[in-house]
Amino acid sequence: MANPDKKDRSTFEAALFGLTLARGAGPLHLQLTEALRALILRGGAAGRRLPSSRALAGELSVSRLTVTTAYDQLIAEGYLQTRPGAGTFVAGDLPHLAPPPPGVPPLTRHTAPVLPFLPGLPDQRLFPHRLWARHLERAWRAPEAGLLDRADPFGWYPLRASIADHLGVWRGLACTPEQVVITSGARDVTEILCHALLPPGAAVATEDPGWPVQQALLGDLGARPLPLRIGAEGLDPAAIPQGTQAVIVTPSRQYPTGVAMALPQRLALLGWARATGGLIVEDDYDGEFRYRGQPLPSLAGLDGLRATLYSGSFSKLLSPGLRIGYLVVPEALAGRVRRYLARGGLRVSLLPQPALAAFMASGEFATHLRRMRRVYAARQAVLIDALQPVAGLLELRPDASGMHLVAPLAAALRARASDAEIVLRGADRGLTLKALSAHAQLPAPPQGLVLGYTAFDEAQIRAAAARLCDLLREIAA
Repeated sequence: MANPDKKDRSTFEAALFGLTLARGAGPLHLQLTEALRALILRGGAAGRRLPSSRALAGELSVSRLTVTTAYDQLIAEGYLQTRPGAGTFVAGDLPHLAPPPPGVPPLTRHTAPVLPFLPGLPDQRLFPHRLWARHLERAWRAPEAGLLDRADPFGWYPLRASIADHLGVWRGLACTPEQVVITSGARDVTEILCHALLPPGAAVATEDPGWPVQQALLGDLGARPLPLRIGAEGLDPAAIPQGTQAVIVTPSRQYPTGVAMALPQRLALLGWARATGGLIVEDDYDGEFRYRGQPLPSLAGLDGLRATLYSGSFSKLLSPGLRIGYLVVPEALAGRVRRYLARGGLRVSLLPQPALAAFMASGEFATHLRRMRRVYAARQAVLIDALQPVAGLLELRPDASGMHLVAPLAAALRARASDAEIVLRGADRGLTLKALSAHAQLPAPPQGLVLGYTAFDEAQIRAAAARLCDLLREIAA
């Protein structure tokens, strides 16, 4: 009698190599992803080993990148899993991964709908939930003694060590765990700057356009914000007013314009810090998502962490729900920061910190970042392609990094409507658009649309882009 398991395997392999991708019917990697997902959900494939990306690419006459992108997407969704040294396999427990009922949009199954083109959000459907749950369970099933003692105000030491290792590899930033502070985000960073390191009423220069909340936050904390209009090469250190005691910048990728601070500007800013004794806060909010070329050197790395504080966040990399970020402080300032934080104790829940430390130490975090880079790069390309019908109304150009595109309004469109007016009209069509001018405090703000793409799959991007194209053509007519 024939072996049924062998028969199932041959049937699965025959179906796999019998897949047909239609050129001109949409991105090939998206077609392959959908076809593989449908094949897996038919049943009978649990635990099956998939062919290598090279072998399947050869059989389907597509590029290897097409296959690896599809595999990465399904690994992130939980349909596939990798085994070191063995290959890629169909996951063994798939009941919870069945498609949503007909008519239920994927983004509304468990959460309120997130509408294109809301920027700054990772695609949480791709979050490695099972891996994360495993690390949480392991950390708290038999917690280490340190987890039950009084918490260090700087945070869980193994997580700080993992962050220091990560920054050394990914950003060329040499630091020790003793310099890393676990934070709940940008507010903690700004509070530490204003209350632990600066005198009351200190003047703090910020970028314009920039993070809209920054000005109010600095004011609430007793500082005096000084917005400075950025240029094509980022913030100009020569424009920093005399008496300024700190500067908050996003040099690797300015938020929201996407401009990278040129090396002469960076060196000039470090020269300003040395000459005045001022402090620099480098906010590297999405620096890990670089799609072309090598990551730009961090400002803190160029400075050797003497006058620069380096801030990062896991909200963009994993999930906003984690509410975990970090701040790397110069060794000479670590004591002042510790004395300030010791007054109130740990700011961030200890619960997820050991799980995140293990996730990073295992290498799974780096794997997740590489996977998301490929997925997000493909989505950016889809967005630019889908907006080509209005290329004469928006200035469209690829961005080497980040989670959103800024599309300045062309003159023909600016003559008809402001970016704020387009945002209002877009809301009537189910579009969450952000106006570039809304990020500015100074007069004569730049006009453009801030378009997030990372939280949306390619079908959502194309559908939303079609609505946006229709809207812009109507306005320009």
